[in-house]
Amino acid sequence: MLKQVVLGGLAVAVVGAIGFGIYAYKPAYEPIAADQNAEFDPLVVERGRILAAAGYCATCHTAADGEPYAGNYAMETGFGTIYSTNLTPDVETGIGAYSTEAFRRAMHEGVDREGRHLFPAFPYDHFTKMTDDDVDAIYAYIMTDVAPVKATRTENELPFPLNQRFLQAGWKLLFADFGRYTPDADQSDEWNRGAYLAEGITHCGACHTPRNALGAEIASAQFEGAEIDRWIAPALTADNPSSVPWNTSEFKSYLKDGVATYHGIAAGPMGPVVHAGVRELPEADLDALSVYLADKVGAGDTDPAQSDAVLASLDSNRPDPKYRRDLGARLYATACASCHYNTQQIAQGRPDLGINSSTNLDTPNNLIHVILDGVNGPEGMAGVVMPGFRTALTDTEVAAIAAYLRDARAGQPAWPELEATVADIRVNGPQAH
Repeated sequence: MLKQVVLGGLAVAVVGAIGFGIYAYKPAYEPIAADQNAEFDPLVVERGRILAAAGYCATCHTAADGEPYAGNYAMETGFGTIYSTNLTPDVETGIGAYSTEAFRRAMHEGVDREGRHLFPAFPYDHFTKMTDDDVDAIYAYIMTDVAPVKATRTENELPFPLNQRFLQAGWKLLFADFGRYTPDADQSDEWNRGAYLAEGITHCGACHTPRNALGAEIASAQFEGAEIDRWIAPALTADNPSSVPWNTSEFKSYLKDGVATYHGIAAGPMGPVVHAGVRELPEADLDALSVYLADKVGAGDTDPAQSDAVLASLDSNRPDPKYRRDLGARLYATACASCHYNTQQIAQGRPDLGINSSTNLDTPNNLIHVILDGVNGPEGMAGVVMPGFRTALTDTEVAAIAAYLRDARAGQPAWPELEATVADIRVNGPQAH
């Protein structure tokens, strides 16, 4: 009997292995020669440029000291370091030998021209929702306007067996939901356009959705917030911790200008997403994306300027003799208040830190990053910068300012081990681009 059970188990294992092998196998596509590329319509190329920007392709395919799209950008994962590929049209080391069909398969299925499965650090589980026409437009842009660069690929630093690409087929089987975006008949055309953009090319969930132990987005927790590069990507749901609810106009301002009057600025990993990315979208697409995100976060129609949180924060922003009594309040008054001072209404570009998103999050990471390193030109609002206080303030002093804002201005529970968190972020910082 035992022998029959063992043989039966082996038979099932063999059949399963054969079935998985058939599922995992993807044929190679023939390479194309440089002269086989068609002439692309300039309007299609321009649309591809906009879509590539909205998907911030250059951000993840450009190393800190490298040529645009030439790859080797290091992505730290919980399993090891993955280096992005050369996306330029170089025939030998880039994607110059990719046909339109091969490029579509990479975007829609996560399989390269040679038939190898791509690691899910490349968000094909989002790009699969894109139409063929949009994918083809990005291909036309890369093949036409991106300069070919011959670059030696840095090998991924993944342990065995995670470095075996065929095993990624199993990851896809478990977690990837392939197929184009299907419009929701109960929603407006504008909402559906925003959903198509958010869930597809801009892949918002890649940063704003928590992941499971195998690195897959938890579908049931879409947009519920996650940590990325030691920053916090806040929830884009009703659980968003902001004391003033996000609405359509706030999202529109944030995505277009990098600043939202009642929430703050686009800094850290979100900086290039806005300034080198989604702001390139046409006005109608920014409107659609804002409508969709506002619906997800549960926005109402109330005027933020009249909310109790805003009025209370404006009132508490007035000069107070008690500033002299508390270290954090004194430091805030001398180092911060001159720029963040609002009393009648909140001025765009001068965030009110009592209602600011970073002050109301469950962790102080985002606030500490900005206090230490400021907001530079490519981030935030055009024409507005904030100096960093990394060399001017000690860990104790940064922690004191953060504690003051959290308690006296936001009225939230104290962050634990605040000074230790400041020290850790000062030394280790975010992943540098």
